Amino acid sequence: MNTFQGIPPEAFTFYAALEQNNNREWWLEHKDTYDAAVKDPLTALLEQLEPQFGPAKIFRPYRDVRFSQDKSPYKTAQGAFAAEQDGLGFYLHLAADGLTLGGGCHSYSPAQLARFREAVAAPASGEELEGIVTQIAEAGYSIGGEKLKTVPRGFDKDHPRAELLKHKALSAGLELGEPAWLSTPAAAEEIARRWEVLRPLVDWVSKHAAP
Repeated sequence: MNTFQGIPPEAFTFYAALEQNNNREWWLEHKDTYDAAVKDPLTALLEQLEPQFGPAKIFRPYRDVRFSQDKSPYKTAQGAFAAEQDGLGFYLHLAADGLTLGGGCHSYSPAQLARFREAVAAPASGEELEGIVTQIAEAGYSIGGEKLKTVPRGFDKDHPRAELLKHKALSAGLELGEPAWLSTPAAAEEIARRWEVLRPLVDWVSKHAAP
């Protein structure tokens, strides 16, 4: 296990350059930089956070171009996900514009979505979620997740939690850029502290609308 020393600035200059040179030749010439500045530090970070957030997966850097008009072979961000359950947990990614953190669930199966809506509509669990979302938003996170334009069929359009009922998935994110602590060992604690803000949301979904 490598000791985490921070995410170096080279990670972000690497992705800024990749955006302009998204081809195999450039990637192979600069793969050592990717390994040293992106993959290895993230691996060490996630190993350090594993006791608190569970095992995490670093996503492959290669795009699936089979059904895309854009044939650029490489992702211009490196993502990782620490899963509490399938598709539910804590997310981060590095890109040219810095670090982004997130948490929640990005997609629900039909049965899971039905349980989510029932729990949102119910007074006790719904009010609990409403309070969680309000606290997360007040902490500076943006609330996301695919939404319907109207309240789903079967629920009162004037329901007190109409906006939450519109969600087909629910997550929250925080764009951090390149704070001074990111290139230091303190980044592990700073990231963990911000992920913990999202734990009530992850726990609520795990309890009421688990995958």
